Amino acid sequence: MNVNFLASFQRLFFTVKPLRFEQVWFRLWRKLYPLRKLNSINTAIAPLNWVWSAPEVMMGSIIDEHHVCFLNHRGEVRSAVDWNDPSHEKLWLYNLHYFDDLNAVDSLSRKSSQLSLVNRWIIENPPVSGNGWEPYPLSLRLVNWIKWYNRAELDDPEIINSIQQQAEALSKQLEYHILGNHLFSNAKALVFVGCFLQGDQAARALQLGLNILKREIPEQFLSDGGHFELSPMYHCILLWDLLDLINLAKTSANSSLTDCLSDWEQFACRALDWLKVMIHPDGEVSFFNDSTIGIAASPTQIFDYAASLGLATTIDSLPSLLTLPCSGYSRISMLGHTTLFDHANVGPDYLPGHAHADTLSVEWSVGDERVVVNSGTSIYGLSSERLRQRQTAAHSTVEVNGKDSSEVWSGFRVARRAYGRLVSFIDDGNKVILSASHNGYFRRNKPVIHNRTLTAEVQQLKVEDSLDGKPTTAIAYFHLHPDVSITQIDSCRLLLSLNSGKNVILNSSEPIKVLPSTWHPGFGKEIVSTKVVIPFSCSELTTTFKLSSQTSLQV
Repeated sequence: MNVNFLASFQRLFFTVKPLRFEQVWFRLWRKLYPLRKLNSINTAIAPLNWVWSAPEVMMGSIIDEHHVCFLNHRGEVRSAVDWNDPSHEKLWLYNLHYFDDLNAVDSLSRKSSQLSLVNRWIIENPPVSGNGWEPYPLSLRLVNWIKWYNRAELDDPEIINSIQQQAEALSKQLEYHILGNHLFSNAKALVFVGCFLQGDQAARALQLGLNILKREIPEQFLSDGGHFELSPMYHCILLWDLLDLINLAKTSANSSLTDCLSDWEQFACRALDWLKVMIHPDGEVSFFNDSTIGIAASPTQIFDYAASLGLATTIDSLPSLLTLPCSGYSRISMLGHTTLFDHANVGPDYLPGHAHADTLSVEWSVGDERVVVNSGTSIYGLSSERLRQRQTAAHSTVEVNGKDSSEVWSGFRVARRAYGRLVSFIDDGNKVILSASHNGYFRRNKPVIHNRTLTAEVQQLKVEDSLDGKPTTAIAYFHLHPDVSITQIDSCRLLLSLNSGKNVILNSSEPIKVLPSTWHPGFGKEIVSTKVVIPFSCSELTTTFKLSSQTSLQV
């Protein structure tokens, strides 16, 4: 039998094996019985008259009624075909159908263009064809239209009629085949519909949405507060969604929601604590798994939104060591530098779509400046660049025998995956020692366990990598922020110069290579950067980052 066929079959087997039965069942059901038509709705029901109030944090995306900008790429919407133009990436088209602009910064100043585009969407996107009628964009658009409608002081039966149609379409294609943040978004949209419209359809939508949330919130928000997909960016998205639900309960005064308030607020407070642990001193999220800046609200905006709802993090100050046992992340906070350490699994076994092969990667800041980074995320889809950004070599960790720690493939697939374990930790006040391991390389023909120990002191961070087994080759990668300037002192030492004037001496037990790389702090963004590459054939490697006041090469 063909070797490539066997490898592909094996990869598919290990991808499908962890899925839940409901994911497989609903995927088959959607293939066999796709939604083809909706019942006609001829009477628009008058909406309830509560007015949404929340921070406007995202930047506007509607330039005028024919021009838009998403993911840092401009586009035109002049005819019906433009809503599904295949020359654009799928994610860009999804953003076109979200209508986030309706609640973006200074949203009502663009009311005329917004209303024109909303009415065009209704005419040019008939049920149930195109990207806009898929359940995820349906969910986000319903929430955006509902938030906007009363704020914009509209009285438009055609828009209400469309909201009713969209809600019906959503209720018939809930994303049980995906679960996770998609199903959460479906439920949130149904709850918004149920609190906005009146009548039997609205009541059914509300009950269905609340039933899903009753199941999903305790599962998706772990006991340490983290969202279970283990992406700081998606944590921000889902925490904002949870804050929106809390806001909706208070704004609409719907008794079915106010009954949930106490539980929702407890989950939100734990999630706020988690977020405070997982951000860099610059105030932005760390880049573990699918994470970047500008897609979700910023942490500061989230904390402000929570405060406006009477919620706050319970962490006043960060201790020198804080571990998140369920999520699998740790933070070391020394006087002059901060380390974030990923000893997590890739996420839920049945939902690793936003996972990267980044186990045991580190991110390190000196003061407010990022120094050691992961490469970030700038693209979704099925491209080779999407795959490269998910692979081990794009992260500050160790690649063994040319393989990834988890078998990432396609755009959102993972076959065999690494399982991380926090082995030990010591915090004596002046020094923190943190050890973890993963078995991602144990499945290979030459099985290896990767161990990484971090030792943080006031002036330095030491990273010790050891490999249990018989690796043929191993490479440690340390990706550097684009603002870091590098001078090679000798084969094993580098001088890293920061914008602040601070300096770091990187010292390795093995010879160092300095190679070009890229950093991706936003979708559609690529910034030239540098990576430190340290091949090692022995079973141990020590890399030390030491803060230095010296600026010359005499170090």
